[in-house]
Amino acid sequence: QVQLVESGGGLVQAGGSLRLSCAASGRTFSSYAVGWFRQAPGKEREFVAAISCRGGSTYYEDSVKGRFTISSDNAKNTVYLQMNSLKPEDTAVYYCAAVESTPCSGYYYIRSWSYAYWGQGTQVTVSS
Repeated sequence: QVQLVESGGGLVQAGGSLRLSCAASGRTFSSYAVGWFRQAPGKEREFVAAISCRGGSTYYEDSVKGRFTISSDNAKNTVYLQMNSLKPEDTAVYYCAAVESTPCSGYYYIRSWSYAYWGQGTQVTVSS
């Protein structure tokens, strides 16, 4: 089992940047595929980005392509979401999620129900 803790959220002006971190404990992250999701007030949780175990493959939701980058640092057992050129519509609670991927493959997952473990979320607010 793995425990996930997100950090790095905050308040930023439109056009600014934030880097979210998803730190894992309990198991090595290199055995897990990881995804970032977000949920804005009154809206359903939506997919943002995903990375396969060991960072071999990545995938992004269309509205964040070219602005967000997902990456992993297996030595630190952490997955990051670098968010640049932020827009007010990026305002949401951001969650990381993980699912065991053994043996490690290039698979990533974009559906929330594919993930077994979730963090508590971190708030991102982008002001106009």
